[in-house]
Amino acid sequence: MKKNKKLGALIAVAVIFCTLGVVFGNKTQPVAAPAAAPAAAPAAVADAGPVAGFYGQTLNDLSGKPQALAQWKGKPLLVNFWATWCGPCVQEMPELSAIANEEAGKRFNVVGVGIDSPSAMSEFATKHNIKYPLYVGGMGGTELSRAFGNTNGGLPFTVLIGADGQVRKTYLGKLKFDELKADLAGL
Repeated sequence: MKKNKKLGALIAVAVIFCTLGVVFGNKTQPVAAPAAAPAAAPAAVADAGPVAGFYGQTLNDLSGKPQALAQWKGKPLLVNFWATWCGPCVQEMPELSAIANEEAGKRFNVVGVGIDSPSAMSEFATKHNIKYPLYVGGMGGTELSRAFGNTNGGLPFTVLIGADGQVRKTYLGKLKFDELKADLAGL
């Protein structure tokens, strides 16, 4: 009975987040002054702005090894916040992975920050052959996305950061790849 309650609670949370993804799906947010970081955000995010705060973080990769996100400074970066239980996230991952594979880091890099468990992310990445770097953000990843203006914490949420460290655009909901490719071409 206790397992059924836990499973029911997990399903309810997944449904809520999926609903948020659908409700806010396919909306883009213009680049404007980022919203103030919430009080619960990591100090680096709150004090230095969203990009500097992002680069100031260290997250584990899927093998459990800590990775400094500062390694991505200096080249345009597409950061995708996602989860395995988020329907729109799962739908956009194959095409996002294809773009990352096609580009191979020549003009920009793609990284994913999972709002999920390491085991679920690893299983998903293997099953769907995701080759770009994935980092385990857990619920702290939600706070990172909020610092970029994702005030409701909806998923998927994607941020395009220029080589100069400035946020070029944010995308809330499932990516429109024609729009994304045009934005990437303008880098």
